Amino acid sequence: MSPTEIVIHVLVAILVVIGLSRLVGYGFNQIKQPLVIGEIVAGIMLGPSLLGWLAPTWQATLFPAEIMPSLNVLSQVGLIFFMFLIGLELNPKYLKGNLDVAILISHVSILAPFSMGSILALLLYPLVSNGAVSFTAFALFLGAAMAITAFPVLARIITENNLQKSRLGTLALTCAAVDDVTAWCVLALAITVTRTNSMVGALPTVVFSLIYIGLMVTVGQRFLRNLGKYYERTGKLSQLLVAGIYMAVIASALITEIIGIHFIFGAFLLGAVMPKNVGLTRELAEKTEDFVLIFLLPVFFAYSGLKTQVGLLNSPGKWLLCLAVIGVAIVGKYVGTYVAARFSGIDHRESSALGWLMNTRGLTELIVLNIGLELGVVTPLLFTMLVIMALVTTFMTSPLLELIYPKRLMRLDALETDVDADAEDGEGTAPYRILVPVANPKSQKGLLRLAVQLAGNQPSARVDLLNLVEMQEDYAFSTTPTEIDRLIEQRQQSLNQLIESLGIATSKQTILPIVRVTNDVARETSEIAQLEYSNLIVMGWHRPVFDQNRLGGRVGQVLSAVPKDVAVFVGRNLTSIDTVLVPYMASPHNDLALELGLRLVANIPTCHLKILQLMIDDYSEHTLSSEFSTVIAQMNEVMGDRIETVVKSTREPIAAIVEASRNADLTIAGASREWGVERQTLGRYADALSNHCHSSLLITRKYRQVASPHLASVLSTSAKAAS
Repeated sequence: MSPTEIVIHVLVAILVVIGLSRLVGYGFNQIKQPLVIGEIVAGIMLGPSLLGWLAPTWQATLFPAEIMPSLNVLSQVGLIFFMFLIGLELNPKYLKGNLDVAILISHVSILAPFSMGSILALLLYPLVSNGAVSFTAFALFLGAAMAITAFPVLARIITENNLQKSRLGTLALTCAAVDDVTAWCVLALAITVTRTNSMVGALPTVVFSLIYIGLMVTVGQRFLRNLGKYYERTGKLSQLLVAGIYMAVIASALITEIIGIHFIFGAFLLGAVMPKNVGLTRELAEKTEDFVLIFLLPVFFAYSGLKTQVGLLNSPGKWLLCLAVIGVAIVGKYVGTYVAARFSGIDHRESSALGWLMNTRGLTELIVLNIGLELGVVTPLLFTMLVIMALVTTFMTSPLLELIYPKRLMRLDALETDVDADAEDGEGTAPYRILVPVANPKSQKGLLRLAVQLAGNQPSARVDLLNLVEMQEDYAFSTTPTEIDRLIEQRQQSLNQLIESLGIATSKQTILPIVRVTNDVARETSEIAQLEYSNLIVMGWHRPVFDQNRLGGRVGQVLSAVPKDVAVFVGRNLTSIDTVLVPYMASPHNDLALELGLRLVANIPTCHLKILQLMIDDYSEHTLSSEFSTVIAQMNEVMGDRIETVVKSTREPIAAIVEASRNADLTIAGASREWGVERQTLGRYADALSNHCHSSLLITRKYRQVASPHLASVLSTSAKAAS
């Protein structure tokens, strides 16, 4: 094969690898699994375990032997810079809190699986080792593989569950950081013993390694501090400076390879000693990670997948050995962490959750296994078993964490203030809560003001102002706990400014700003609505990129995910609400619209409500229910005749509503199946109103097809207003 043909084959292979990695990774992300697990699985799918089994000719054509050295080089370069990114993320702040407890838990969580792995090596060595390496090296590698915790994956699980400031989250991050450093040292020792084939022969390498580490954390770190000061003065990283940093990464990797450990340690060490200037770290990570994570790392996964041969597990005995490997890894890590945590005074639930978090292995495990396979200490059969173990232990983390520590308990662990959902105000009225998701706080003033006016000024009323920090990737720098904390603080300030801009005296008592991290906005909104016992969700409209339905896209996703009443606001310079129009036909959605209209009348002394009862082709079921009729009569009696009912017969309900909206500040219309509501959206009827209505518009969708239990609170509010 000519050099040009090799290049063509490499490019085609990379094209397939990146595409499949993104596709499978996205699929795993949808089932609440880390993106990296999907990408590892994609690499395995391209190897002999799936593609080579189903279509060996295609697999040989896509990955001919001639391109393997090129893929190996690309994967190794990717590993170097990925390890640099891991070191860059290793912030010393993780080691400040609960350090004594974290050191105990972390070291026990390494010692227990390491010891069990070493004992398991007694069984595995004669069965799956090729005999070319000593038992000591084999046991060290197997123990290290069992003991490792994937700090990057764990950190992202922490941030995804908004635990980075909780007791559990901070302790897990500290333990994982200590674990990371210790485990890499153990791995370095295992590599040294493997290469020298004895503990005594490894001593010179250990000494040189310690000298180099000492130089890096003293002289090297002092020199790099000047880089941080330079960045603070200039505020940017020039291409020349980035080139110098990349040269330093490669040089450090070469030095550790020459010393006799492995080049990944040099890259990791340089990242760890880099100054943790927030701007410098962020800009350097952003410049580095896209190419590494999107281009080079999938090549590493594919290269690993080509070496993973599930077909080698071709007998019940080998599958039993594989199960033994998985069992030892899980039991050793979980039990070691749990026992140490309980000994440190941590309660059962947090200790158990911490055990499952520390059981995460992910990509870090794959790096360890590839080094072992490269050195010959791990055979292809054992490599496959350990890859399966890495996938299983990482895959099980999120579901078990959710089982042990549900979302509501996570929120309580974060020490957030929560009002009892069953609390009642002094007059026995159930609390009324509105959730307001906002994407851009700067443009949502009208939406929030409307929500506050709907909630009223009762002591029990509350508006939860929700802003979600959306994570697009699950192991990019923007999703690290430090960076997420910075983003949350920025968003919190924006929400506070939005609340201040309302100029309402009671707004600080009524409105509770909430900032959360998520990779699924609709799902997170649904979970928060249920955790906060929200009665109504008020959100702004959103036009999808590839759809003309103004109320589709994100709105449609929330509607399909949230088991709560929803109102979608289409604002048109709404400054005050003096006249509200509610077009009415008998339906649960219109009942909700009418209830919200009555709330506004009760809460705004100058507001008038016009109920437009529509008859289509003399269809007579347009009358209000007895409950609504009673409420309206009593409100008119105590508040003056501010509620007007008009009956109109028409064959064009949309045109009638649009015409009537000319004289209204706000139109509240219920989505109705009779008027063309579509699955998971508010329908063509609602979309037509959103495009043609002259006033601001609120489209309501009732979740439960029963009467509202909050009409009594409307009467209570109106009585207070009258008095």
